[in-house]
Amino acid sequence: MAALPLKLPTIQNWSCHNCSGCCRQHAIAVTPKERDRIEKQNWPESGEIPADQPLFVPTSRVPWNKQYRLAHQPDGACVFLNEEGLCRIHAKFGESAKPLACRVYPYALHPAGKQVTVSLRYSCPSVVNNLGRSLDDQRREFKKLQAALVPERADQIPPPKLMPGTQLDWPDTLRVVQALDQTMAPKGTPVLLKLLRALCWIDLVRQSRFDRIRGERLDEFLEIIRQSAESDYAELPTDVEPPSRIGQMQFRMLAAQYARKDTSTDLEQGLRRRWELFRAATRFTRGTGTIPKLQGIFGDVEFSQLELPFGTLPERTDEIFTRYFRVKIQGMHFCGPAYYNVPTVEGFQSLALIYPAILWIARWLAATADRGELIDDDIVQAMTIADHHHGYSPIFGWFGFRRRVRNLAQLDDISRLCQWYSR
Repeated sequence: MAALPLKLPTIQNWSCHNCSGCCRQHAIAVTPKERDRIEKQNWPESGEIPADQPLFVPTSRVPWNKQYRLAHQPDGACVFLNEEGLCRIHAKFGESAKPLACRVYPYALHPAGKQVTVSLRYSCPSVVNNLGRSLDDQRREFKKLQAALVPERADQIPPPKLMPGTQLDWPDTLRVVQALDQTMAPKGTPVLLKLLRALCWIDLVRQSRFDRIRGERLDEFLEIIRQSAESDYAELPTDVEPPSRIGQMQFRMLAAQYARKDTSTDLEQGLRRRWELFRAATRFTRGTGTIPKLQGIFGDVEFSQLELPFGTLPERTDEIFTRYFRVKIQGMHFCGPAYYNVPTVEGFQSLALIYPAILWIARWLAATADRGELIDDDIVQAMTIADHHHGYSPIFGWFGFRRRVRNLAQLDDISRLCQWYSR
């Protein structure tokens, strides 16, 4: 079967700048074939890695299903990361000798009917800052990743549900996705205003029935509700209504999940780490006093400090967030198999919530530095922290987390949260 055509986010650039962040914060699972290949590279004999340093750590000890990941050094770095911040495997044997998970990062490929969409992980600062080569110039590299990642008959993978009980075919699903992208696309329009419009009309989708709305009729319906949303939100509201008390509590719990740093070192702490997280969760529920330090970059900041106005958002905020949302939407990186099999409507609502979550984390970073306003670096760093989890932390697909998103949507608190933390 011929390879499906690739749809690349041409608005995005990326090249690796050797910051080594991904080699420190990700636990890289390896297949038996990859483990065997790396073992045959004779690293203990090379002298480049201490003899007492294991190369792999078991993640499953059952005899019939042994699984492993790459080990990490005492400082948290991957066992193959050298003093210059470079991969030893890549330097000695070439990129193709690395585990597939390392070669893919920060890309994500998702089958979408008769095409394969490409998204990116914004946990990489070079992605957030749009640094490097145009993705359109990297098609040859993507073809290699596609051959390694995309299964046979990928075009037969069903589309995500639109919402519980409503299933569209791929062409109509992509019509909804394209409408979301078109709403987030206009230049010169504040990203907050675009988000409010998208949340407005996606809620109208949630309330509608699609028994006979297909094809061109669906295009007409989407155009009507998009125009209605633009009329309702012709400009940004001047009066910002705070989220409900329940909504604020639910949001703090969500923001806490985004602000965590679950590295291999954290995973190895076992019960101690779980106890710390449990204690932190109770304090996030109360929302008073000092915010628990979920990782070392955060300082002693009161919950109340982050609820104050922080003034005008930094200059690059609209560009960064617009690109972020469009890449995730175009790449189908917010619903279906790419996001815990969540339906399209709920998936977009969950994606929209990352906006106030990132601004909340950015406020925490600014307050740590004794600043009452945000700067570009706060937004960039907060986005790398939050997007580390998007689509890759299993807890975001659990029933409790998904219920939290649905509750916030039903309370109409997602829009309020977006506005509240934009102040």
